[in-house]
Parts: sequence; structure tokens; C-alpha cells
Amino acid sequence: MKKLDDIDLRILTILYKDADITNKELASNIGIAPSTCLERVKRMKNNNVINNAFIDIDFKSVGGNIEAIAAIRLQPYSEAIVNKLRDDLLKLPEIISLYHMGGSYDYYIHMSVKDSEHLRQFVFQAITSREEVTTVETSMIFEHSRSGVLPNFTN
Repeated sequence: MKKLDDIDLRILTILYKDADITNKELASNIGIAPSTCLERVKRMKNNNVINNAFIDIDFKSVGGNIEAIAAIRLQPYSEAIVNKLRDDLLKLPEIISLYHMGGSYDYYIHMSVKDSEHLRQFVFQAITSREEVTTVETSMIFEHSRSGVLPNFTN
């Protein structure tokens, strides 16, 4: 893959903050032709620099009044077990994201549920009921904020 240059990094910085910007606006902000901008974005997508674009949803607007993180440990621990857990959980509408971790816990599960009873039932049915799950610690999220600043490690 071709090394990212200053223009690529400027494109990524703007898209990271606002993935919904039009190509024309993006090109104008960078000072390049829209066709050039589109080709650069396509190249970064083809090279897996850009993998997806997401919208940030207020989960309360769709009934998710509570967000929580569950930290879990697995035993036995194997690639097949880790992958099956990931694949099974990602099918569930309560799951926002999963983090496969090194350290004390094997997974952190970010979820949204309608109320405390929904959280309780979800943890019991989707997580603790699994044979490979040995420990679950669930914590409520009071606020979730996402940085709009692209990390830059080129300096």
C-alpha cells in the first residue's frame, strides 16, 4: 500500500469528524478536485484504511434508555470459542460493540437496553448462560462521548 500523504491525512481527519460530508464539500475543504478526492477515498477504502462509515445514534431515541459495559472472562479460552461468542453476540440488537481484550477480561461488551430488567435478563440469557463464560461484571454507562479528533502518529 502507498504511504498516506498529507492530503490523505487531511481527508481522513475531516471524514473522521463527519463521515456524512459530501465528496464535493470534502474536496473543497481540502482544495483538490472532487474526482481526485473520490479516487483517494476509494484507494483508502480498497486498502482498508477506511473500513466503514458510521452514524452516531442517540439510543434513547430508539428505546435504549440504559447503556452498559459487561466485562467477561472465558474458560476454556480458544480462538474457536472467542470467535463463536463474537459471532453470536453481534447478531443481538442490544449489542453496540465488542472488544476482544488482553488482560484481566477477555471481552468488553457495550450494550444498550430499555431498562434495568431488560439489562438483567439480557445478561442472564445472552451472556451468563453460556458455558464458556466464567465471570461477568456489568457496569452502567452514565455518558458516552466519542472524540472527533483523528489520532495522528505521523509526527
